[in-house]
Amino acid sequence: MKRIVFLLVIVSLGLIKISSAQEASVKWYTFEEAVELNKTNHRKIFIDVYTDWCGWCKKMEATTFTHPAIAKILNEEYYAVRFDAETNDTIDFAGRQFINEGGRSRSPHQLAVALLQGKMSYPSVAYLNEDNQLLTAVPGYYTADNLEPILMFFAKDAFKSQSFEEYQKNFKSGAKTN
Repeated sequence: MKRIVFLLVIVSLGLIKISSAQEASVKWYTFEEAVELNKTNHRKIFIDVYTDWCGWCKKMEATTFTHPAIAKILNEEYYAVRFDAETNDTIDFAGRQFINEGGRSRSPHQLAVALLQGKMSYPSVAYLNEDNQLLTAVPGYYTADNLEPILMFFAKDAFKSQSFEEYQKNFKSGAKTN
């Protein structure tokens, strides 16, 4: 009997650890999946525009996007997309077909160019509203502390009534981040 109780305790602790790890995981969608989901359940779309060779992109993926507060916001407020800016995939969006027409290494995809408005910098994040219209693109590496107020600024539509600087002065973090 003691052995069974011991095993149940060990299994329970393992499940708690797995559950905690899942809470800190962002549910990533393809661009097409996010647009399709947005048709029936409207949310803003967060697009992490990255490349495979970008060191800061990898650091942001490993640290910022695995932070529990960031994962929670992205999972609850957005459809989160990781988009390889150099993909060779053909993407149909807004009545247009986007391709990577470059035949050379490190050619940007047309959708990445459109999302970043030609300012090709990695990592960058593009924010789309619930109607799949580009709100803005924000270049650069961000820690969880730096990203959280930006995420909430767009998620809560604060951009409609105030500047980011004004919003940031009064921002209260929903979770202690590092």
